[in-house]
Amino acid sequence: MFDLELPERFRRYVPLTVWLLVVLTVIFIPLYIISYGYLPADDCLRHCAKAVSDKSWPEILVVGDNFKIDHNLGWHAILGGLHQALNWDTETLVVFSVVVLFLIVNGSVLTWLKRPEAWLGALLLLMLISDFPQRVMLGRPFALTVAALITILFAVQKSAPGWKNFLLFTAAIASCTFVHGVWYLWLLPLMAFVFAGQFRWAGLLAGAWPAGVALAALATGHPADYLWEGINMALGSTGQHATARTLVTEFQPFTGEILGVISLGALVLLRVWLKPAALPLTKNPAFWLVIGCWMLGFRVSRFWEDWGWPALAVLLVTETEFLLLAKFATDSLRRFWLVLLLAVATFLAVTSDARSRWTQNLTWQFLSVKEHPELAGWLPEKGGILYSADMTVFYQTFFKNPHGDWRYQLGYEPWLMPAKDFETYQKILWNLGDAKAYAPWVEKMKSADRLVIHGNSGERPNIPRLEWNYGVSGIWLGRTPRTSAH
Repeated sequence: MFDLELPERFRRYVPLTVWLLVVLTVIFIPLYIISYGYLPADDCLRHCAKAVSDKSWPEILVVGDNFKIDHNLGWHAILGGLHQALNWDTETLVVFSVVVLFLIVNGSVLTWLKRPEAWLGALLLLMLISDFPQRVMLGRPFALTVAALITILFAVQKSAPGWKNFLLFTAAIASCTFVHGVWYLWLLPLMAFVFAGQFRWAGLLAGAWPAGVALAALATGHPADYLWEGINMALGSTGQHATARTLVTEFQPFTGEILGVISLGALVLLRVWLKPAALPLTKNPAFWLVIGCWMLGFRVSRFWEDWGWPALAVLLVTETEFLLLAKFATDSLRRFWLVLLLAVATFLAVTSDARSRWTQNLTWQFLSVKEHPELAGWLPEKGGILYSADMTVFYQTFFKNPHGDWRYQLGYEPWLMPAKDFETYQKILWNLGDAKAYAPWVEKMKSADRLVIHGNSGERPNIPRLEWNYGVSGIWLGRTPRTSAH
């Protein structure tokens, strides 16, 4: 089959057919996953609920003096505009977020390729060795930062420094900073440019970085507060914990990502074998970014997840494209069959529901009177507070109750709580959820408040001051007794 050749009159259609296969594969992957009923587990839910709620974070969360401004202000403005203009609810906004952001990341790769099937091969490998494809399906605005990073790393390999790329870099950084306020981490690729000896590119990025950040900050209407909040959030969310165990999962250190290290080694060997007339790996900023973020991952895993894996993806695509250019003619039938196999394999691998990665949310039971009428009287009353030491309670409950007349003690970042409440939260985690650690919260609960604790139906929380209801599977709801003086 691979030795057959197409008649001359058909060969010119092979490149177009290849592009069509690749683009359709990339489009149908998120659509198929969404058809499962997929919901991301965390921030995407609160972003969409925030847009529908039309409330500020202090109206949603119990926050301390640490909170200054929404660090995803631009993203919430976009989602809020869609909600207002099209009357999209939280579920529809989730679909939009997941699909569009996935396509933007893929588009940031495909734009630069002569052989788009190289991305299918890289995406297939990434699905086998990492959670990178799953992360860009989370519907979170950090995906735009990933797309901006990929764009910049490809520009170094595919073009020359100049005003066009300065404007491209500025626009890319401004866009992702506006929706995802982590503006300061662009120091990482800048240092990678320096280590690679790409000083002209480093100078260009050093100019585009502050220009893009300034444009984004000005667009928020609160430039100083917006820029400070990004740094403030980073310092507070990682620096106020006694041990890494009490950090949110993404801020905990990783254990080395050995498959990523092996993949980088394989790329070095492939480069030795192919000997392409291309930028040496040591002159490629993506190479140094992979190494630097891998080392930083031993401190905070998100360095590797959000910056290391995208850089390694760029290297994987680049080296795969060299291989394809060397071994497969542009208009050959062999190329068509290869792309067809890659398209099918990539689609099946990414959309596979192995270990329920795309359907685990189907078993969730939300704290919603609309879905569970028996919860009437057991959700917080007007002006009340929902206490919990589990962020999933906030994400899921806020998603289903964007107009709820209560606030959440714990939201998307524990450090935002008032200092005394943060101490209580830390003690609960430190003591692995022991009932006694909840005492400071229980002491100040009013009749409108509720406390949520996870447990099985036969494991009523040992807090006798509250009356309890096994609301939905795995969740106990506590409130002050109705005869209480509260």
